[in-house]
Amino acid sequence: MDRIVIHGGKPLKGEVRVSGSKNATLPIMVSALLAETPSIIKNVPKLRDIDTMAHLLRYVGAEVEQKGDTLIIDPRGFERWKAPYDMVRKMRASIYVLGPMIARLHRAQVAMPGGCVIGHRPIDIHLRGIQALGAKVSMEYGDVVATAQELKGAEVSLEGPYGSSVGATCNMMMAAALAKGTTVLRSAACEPEVVDLANFLNAMNARITGAGTPTITIEGVDSLQGTSYNVIPDRIEAGTFLTAVAITRGDAIVRGCRAEHLEAVITKLREIGVSLEILDDGIRVFVQGELRPVSIRTMPYPGFPTDMQAQFTALLSLVKGESIVKETVFPERFMHCAELRRMQADISVSAGSAIIRGVEKLRGAYVMASDLRASASLVVAGLAAEGKTEILRVYHIDRGYERIEEKLQQLGADIYRYDPAKMHKKNSASK
Repeated sequence: MDRIVIHGGKPLKGEVRVSGSKNATLPIMVSALLAETPSIIKNVPKLRDIDTMAHLLRYVGAEVEQKGDTLIIDPRGFERWKAPYDMVRKMRASIYVLGPMIARLHRAQVAMPGGCVIGHRPIDIHLRGIQALGAKVSMEYGDVVATAQELKGAEVSLEGPYGSSVGATCNMMMAAALAKGTTVLRSAACEPEVVDLANFLNAMNARITGAGTPTITIEGVDSLQGTSYNVIPDRIEAGTFLTAVAITRGDAIVRGCRAEHLEAVITKLREIGVSLEILDDGIRVFVQGELRPVSIRTMPYPGFPTDMQAQFTALLSLVKGESIVKETVFPERFMHCAELRRMQADISVSAGSAIIRGVEKLRGAYVMASDLRASASLVVAGLAAEGKTEILRVYHIDRGYERIEEKLQQLGADIYRYDPAKMHKKNSASK
């Protein structure tokens, strides 16, 4: 099983380009099932989650072909309404197939999804939403079972215990696109990935307005047609690179990202004392003076993203003074803190908050990734740490970062990937 090794302490310099957004691509891939003709999706990152979703789409009958950063999805064979546990256990985004199944096939049986272990993430908002459109929903042996002769527009609240649900908003837009009449989504998620899905659906001749605001209106249509579409850049990958440059006190340009999608991250970096220059095709990030501690509270967009919490926790561990990070979206999402402490970070966790007391230096160690963004935080920390950091379970990072070690090498990082089992086998064969 692959590991990532980092010899830290080198300031990152140069340029790096951001890939397409994983969190935008996944629902767009699934929504291609709603059309009667093929779609071409461009700027698609090469990630494990993308491969997993492509496998699921093929299972339900679609044809999926990948050429470089382009996916061609032909939905004309889409006729299977079951998504079994073995297909969906690896990725929470698998629940997205629920909307297209119930909209086009009028029935669905989808196993409860898996994904990162970052706390309790129920799908009750998804189920409440499709019930409001007229579907009958039950649970059978861990599967969601839904049927509907016809979906009808309705007014639906997507408010959850920790704010708006991105997944439920996406699922409801897909289901309502082919429903009879008008659907109004209240307390809808406002994330750029939601807007990107709405734009893709509208390019297929859907009628969706208000995406990016808490109220989205969908006028149902009889059918959708395939289209060609470019996915937005990945704002979380961009934020991770900005943080990596900042923690190493480097000077680099992150190309291809959209500053308007990163306003909360940019604001906090500047509050910490990191310098940022907004360019036509990216952001320059550099550090000139001493950094300052801050308080951070994760919130749904446009607030500070929970998917950047772990990376900022790593950054703040080297900022003199006491910083406090409050996690309100997934209050249990602090598994990375124990691993950062192995690198001699001074972090304590209590009641959904991390209290970070900046230390003079981090020291390399063997650490283990517990989820996608936790693994990114360990990479960020390792880039600044003294000595060698070896990260295990890097399959987590492959779910959401395309060739991260190669991109960081472009910035001068001493980082590489290897498989101990393969090296042992090679060494044994050479004896």
